[in-house]
Amino acid sequence: MDRFDAMQAFARVVEAGSFTKAADTLRLSRSTVSALVRQLEAHLRVKLLHRTTRQVSVTADGAAYYERVVHLLADLDDAETSLSGATAAPRGRLRVDVPSPFARMLLVPALPDFHARYPDIQLDLGVSDRRVDLIGEHVDCVVRGGTMTDPSLVARHIGDLQLGVYAAPCYLQRMGTPAHPLALEDSDHRIVGFLWARTGRPLPYAMRRGDESVGVHGRYVVALDDGNAYLAAGLAGLGVLWLPTYMADTHVAQGELVALFEAWTLAPMPLHLAFPPNRHVSAKLRVFIDWIVELVERHLPVTTRSPA
Repeated sequence: MDRFDAMQAFARVVEAGSFTKAADTLRLSRSTVSALVRQLEAHLRVKLLHRTTRQVSVTADGAAYYERVVHLLADLDDAETSLSGATAAPRGRLRVDVPSPFARMLLVPALPDFHARYPDIQLDLGVSDRRVDLIGEHVDCVVRGGTMTDPSLVARHIGDLQLGVYAAPCYLQRMGTPAHPLALEDSDHRIVGFLWARTGRPLPYAMRRGDESVGVHGRYVVALDDGNAYLAAGLAGLGVLWLPTYMADTHVAQGELVALFEAWTLAPMPLHLAFPPNRHVSAKLRVFIDWIVELVERHLPVTTRSPA
């Protein structure tokens, strides 16, 4: 038995809550992961996991051992990356999940630069606006817009996105240009709804002009949970959009979107990078975080910065 492989398999099963999920993230068969954990239990002469047909849970001894294992694996990673040349060339697999517009418009086009700097990092990139179980899916970090409400994650505020309101010319020709945000509440106007992952439903948009503030819900014919699809619906004339300006600027310049209510302001959308608190910030994750921060500073219209 390779004790390192066995400890890694055990830790991954605890984090994922499933032999199958752990095997997927380790790129091993389920039977191999199960055998490694059984061999570890036999070596320790302790039952680490409760197994049923429906779930896997950790025993009291297993929970205590897991805490030690996490630190041992982190120390081993530190030892390897501290060797000559390793710090300058971090390596290994990194699993990241980012919003679809952020990936399409910013991150993916910039990846040649990242891989030129760090050719030994293998990046598994999830592209979605869904809620991600970082521990269960063994994702190293996520980038998300909006308020972070999960207290179980370590979140770093990396910027604030300016927002605007837009509509396609074909929509305005058909429905007319609304003169006031509340016109979207009491007329035939429609918005495109965005289904936020944490609530599963559209949220009202708060807008301010001087001392006047309004919250706009609007009515929609379609609501979506993906940023690229949301933008496409607006470009197709299905309703009014609330967008980060980095998503809208090119389409405004090309005449595909028209900015509305320009005398009104919207609170900026905070952008966060988050990772599990028990996940060791390895050299490869550290350089990726630094690179993402640099990417945001270089390309996104940031209104405020939080302290590093």
